[in-house]
Parts: sequence; structure tokens; C-alpha cells
Amino acid sequence: MPYSRDVTAPEPHVVVRPALTQEAADVAWLAAMTFPLACPPDAAAAEVARHVARQLTPAHFRRWSISADHVLLVAQSQDGAHLGYALLTYGLPDGAQDAAVLREATGSAGPYVELSKIYAHPDALGTGAAAALMRGAIDAAAHLGAAHLAEGHGSGDTPLWLGTNAANARAQAFYRKHGFVVVGTRTYDVGGQAHDDVVMLRR
Repeated sequence: MPYSRDVTAPEPHVVVRPALTQEAADVAWLAAMTFPLACPPDAAAAEVARHVARQLTPAHFRRWSISADHVLLVAQSQDGAHLGYALLTYGLPDGAQDAAVLREATGSAGPYVELSKIYAHPDALGTGAAAALMRGAIDAAAHLGAAHLAEGHGSGDTPLWLGTNAANARAQAFYRKHGFVVVGTRTYDVGGQAHDDVVMLRR
């Protein structure tokens, strides 16, 4: 059953909720606008654009919004504006580096929940929207893991992890504030260009 919980407190002006299928184009637009802002300065603009065009399309967000292995969240203002979005994914990491780091850090071969994406609109920074979105993501991750556990997949609490660029100190500080710690590194491909990431796990 798709995740359906809304998270509003303690920012009553921000609602975090599951994205609707018909919002896929709006979330894709937000993704196309925010993803380049989180890339390292040496990322080639053409490669970033190629990544967005291939990996962050409305079709992708539409599939994620209805998938039992994903939770797609949006943060919304009282007037209906989209302030940010987050995507959680249940399963095993795509990369061998990620898998090895998580096995070492957790003592488990998985499955895990990945905070695959979490971005706030630049105009929403400092409003509490990002913090509300993170709390919503943590809540959704727990429900996503529990739902699969109830179906007989996995055992115990499902670890929550993420990867972020090693040079993005601001993002890492934000994640640490919400309980994540660095447990290893990986190489992440953006449009064919390799970047150094850290792997973070929420204890």
C-alpha cells in the first residue's frame, strides 16, 4: 500500500505529503532546477543536463509515485507552492561500492532504504521546509521498511542511508544534524562524469 502519511509539525506553514501521480511534471521541473545546484563546481554543465534529461523525467517521477518500493514526497506551502521533494528507495544499492560500505557499516547484506534524493527550492531555504522534508523522509523510511518487513522481506529495522558529494559541506552538515554519519565513500556517475561522494548512514 502506498505511503500516505502527512507531516506538518513543527512548521505549520509547510505540509510534507506523498506526491500525487499527476504532479510528476511539477516535481520533475523542481528536480531539473535543484539538481544542478547540488553538483560540484567542476561538473560539466552539459553532463549535468544530460543526467537530468535521462534520470529525472516526469515518467520517472510518475513511476516512483506509485511504486511499492519507493516513497516520493513533496513539501508544500499553504498557498500550494512546491518547496521541495524527497525520494526514498527500498532495496539493494545499485553500486558495488555502496553495497560494500553498507555491509561493513551495518553488518547486514540488506535490504536498506536509500534517501535517494532530497532537495529544497532555493527560495525555501531557511524557511524550515528542508527540515520538515527530512523529518517526513525519516518517517516514510521507517514505514517503507516496516511495510516490506510485514511482507516477509528483510529483518529488524531497515537501515537508512544516502550518498552526497564529498565537497558539499553544507549538505553533509544538514544530514549530520538529522542523525547521519559518514561511513565510507563511493564514485557517483553524473552523465558519464565520475564524482567523489561520501556514504552516510543514519544511526
